[in-house]
Amino acid sequence: MHGKNIQVLLKELESNSQFGLTTQESENRLSLYGKNALKEEKSKSFLNLFLDQFKSILIMILIAAALLSAYIGEFTEGIVIMIIVILNALVGAAQEKSAGNAVKALKSMVSPLARVIRDQTLKEIPSELLVPGDIIELESGNLVPADIRLIQSINLKIDESALTGESTPVEKNAESEIESNAPLSERSNSAYLGTTVTYGRATGVVVKTGMHTEIGHIASMLEGEDEATPLQNKLNVLGSKLGIFCLAVCVIIFMLGYFRGMPLLEIFMVSVSLAVAAVPEGLPAIVTVILALGMKKMVSRHVLVKNLSSVETLGSTTVICSDKTGTLTQNKMTVTKIFDGQNEYSVSGSGYNRDGAIEGDFNKENLEQMMLAAILCNDASLTEDGGILGDPTEAALLVMAEKAGYNTKKTTEKYPRLQEYPFDSERKMMSTMHKIDGQPMVFSKGSPDSILKVCDRIKIKDNILPIEPYSEIINQIYMKWASSALRVLCYAGRQASPNADVNHEESHMILLGMSAMIDPERPEAKKSIKTCHDAGIRVIMITGDHGVTASAIGKNIGLLSGEEKAISGSQIDQMDEAEFISVLKDADVFSRVSPQHKVRIVEALKKTGNIVAMTGDGVNDAPSLKKADIGIAMGITGTDVSKEASDMILTDDNFASIVGAVEEGRVIYSNIRKFVSFLISCNIGEILLIFVSMLMGWGSPLRPIQLLWVNLITDSLPAFALGMEPEEDDVMKAAPRNPTDPIIDKKMGISIVFQAVGLSVAALISYRIGYAIHPDFANTFAFITLISGELLRSFSGRSETKSVFKTGFWGNKYLNLAVIGSYLLTLAILTLPFM
Repeated sequence: MHGKNIQVLLKELESNSQFGLTTQESENRLSLYGKNALKEEKSKSFLNLFLDQFKSILIMILIAAALLSAYIGEFTEGIVIMIIVILNALVGAAQEKSAGNAVKALKSMVSPLARVIRDQTLKEIPSELLVPGDIIELESGNLVPADIRLIQSINLKIDESALTGESTPVEKNAESEIESNAPLSERSNSAYLGTTVTYGRATGVVVKTGMHTEIGHIASMLEGEDEATPLQNKLNVLGSKLGIFCLAVCVIIFMLGYFRGMPLLEIFMVSVSLAVAAVPEGLPAIVTVILALGMKKMVSRHVLVKNLSSVETLGSTTVICSDKTGTLTQNKMTVTKIFDGQNEYSVSGSGYNRDGAIEGDFNKENLEQMMLAAILCNDASLTEDGGILGDPTEAALLVMAEKAGYNTKKTTEKYPRLQEYPFDSERKMMSTMHKIDGQPMVFSKGSPDSILKVCDRIKIKDNILPIEPYSEIINQIYMKWASSALRVLCYAGRQASPNADVNHEESHMILLGMSAMIDPERPEAKKSIKTCHDAGIRVIMITGDHGVTASAIGKNIGLLSGEEKAISGSQIDQMDEAEFISVLKDADVFSRVSPQHKVRIVEALKKTGNIVAMTGDGVNDAPSLKKADIGIAMGITGTDVSKEASDMILTDDNFASIVGAVEEGRVIYSNIRKFVSFLISCNIGEILLIFVSMLMGWGSPLRPIQLLWVNLITDSLPAFALGMEPEEDDVMKAAPRNPTDPIIDKKMGISIVFQAVGLSVAALISYRIGYAIHPDFANTFAFITLISGELLRSFSGRSETKSVFKTGFWGNKYLNLAVIGSYLLTLAILTLPFM
């Protein structure tokens, strides 16, 4: 594709660079080429998951014992043991399948979008629906969604490290002529799937999709099994230690039974059955299911979590560093004020409603150059149905121009862009070049601090005058707007020489005017911040706005009080590490912050022992998102790069959703502790019951079948139901947990021992009472008492801090169903003759 003339290539692909493909043609090609996606490793079938459950050495020994029982004539016992083993395997396979399906569904929701021309209209579609011949647009922050031949490029740079290993972004030029045998790293007229646009923009035609792309050829190298989460690793270690302990006790029980003269097969079956029932081999599997279901639940709270370990980390978060725009504010930009160098005007209307107007006695000619800058130095567009496409701030400028009487679409078509110098976080401005009335003109827009630095003149009506006499009034207007929490933009322009490079024209410019826009705070932001403070979580607001604007918003949402001021990026630059860490202890609002400052803030917070969540939406935010313990990308305004670098994505860009995710993370971890405590206390109780009884010479209180039945009833349904426990009302009033703390702390350990002893003593007493009435009743009495005790124990496990009388018996419908179902099944085996 790189060695052919672009027009020849378009003809071969039967595509048009202006009109793109029709919907019908794209559907035909999709059925021919398939979806634009790399093949994923096949997930295990239910049958394979079911068979995997039998890989445990204990289960294999138990099956052998069951077959041996049947061989010597104990058919009933052997058959029932096999049925229980199969039921256990079915439950385990169903749980793993559920977890896998939940995670797979969530991964599909993170699919990036592509801007494509279909039916002569620019649209956003899922990138997996792209087909060869599609005409797409790329801009800074996009992931390249397929292998593409460039048609037009402007200052384009692409990070190809994912494909070629080249560490620095590569400059691209659509007009480059490349030899057909050129290596991948030298194909400057093409872009490839999986790479990242770091600068500029481009238009291109899709040439290859899915497994036919360059990265598709090496897709097999990208496959791999998911790593276990830290929590799962902790539970694996815990399970191993408990398993060794349980097996040791089972060996002792076997030896006790042997020396006391119990039948060898019977004591062997009891020991193996006890080992199967007592070893908590299912803990990591249940945790996976609970984490996956928690991820699924977070979707309803507008949060997509990309991996299981992030769910754990959320519950430990101590600091949330949040961007302002769209997260703490509504991101519904509306220009409310305009300044033309002499006069200030108000703009009516809200949101992207174009029916408003500029109020006051203004002269359209006076504002013409400013409006041209707002329209032409702009990458957004207004759709015919009243919507917007692109950055909300830039869209608000187009709406402003429409209210001033300009047709933005016709203006853009009349004065096409000749060159551009895109916005970046260092310059904080953007410039474009157009031919106006036969003369090349450069227009710039950006922050007042940046634009005013490059302006030495000002336009007053039709006159171009030195800017110095007007500096004071300009600054007064700027400060007045900023202190009212308005975002201020400046516009500048100048005539350029015919062969000028727009990059070098950002000097000696003419100030054309200023505008101020409001982005109202989200109504729930203040409440969410208070919730964080109550939960021991600190909130830090980070914004690129002026310090006055940042401070005003910080006070409105409860982050600043009294005379506190925002810390600026320039102040950060003047501090050494020790001084910055000291200042960071009390600073909750940062202004004029660059992506480099974000990284420094994260690093300093982590050095002081914090678990940091950081939001971001731009290309340059990727380092700080990666550096944070939890990187949070914006789902609406976020670039593909920020989403790729993040651990979770906000589908509504709302700060309240971050708080909701933290709450959900705490609930999930709390529930995991609850069912871990429940399972282990029950397992140890069963071991103590058999061990003490054998030690006393009373024989085994439970038959092997009964032990396995208890395992099936109490190790699956009630434990899983505890993992679905609703949040307690004080879950966001406790301090964040330390991620290094063990699953079983001292308090839980004491509780486990107390519960286990209680269960075993109750079952032993019941066993002896039953034996006193009639020896045939003894096992049944112990069996009923142990099951009843463990099911009632599940209710006390609903809270670590409150008694069952405070939590009640009816708050967890899953637990109620599990207990009722378990009792009914137990009742059936006690009363039905064939059971």
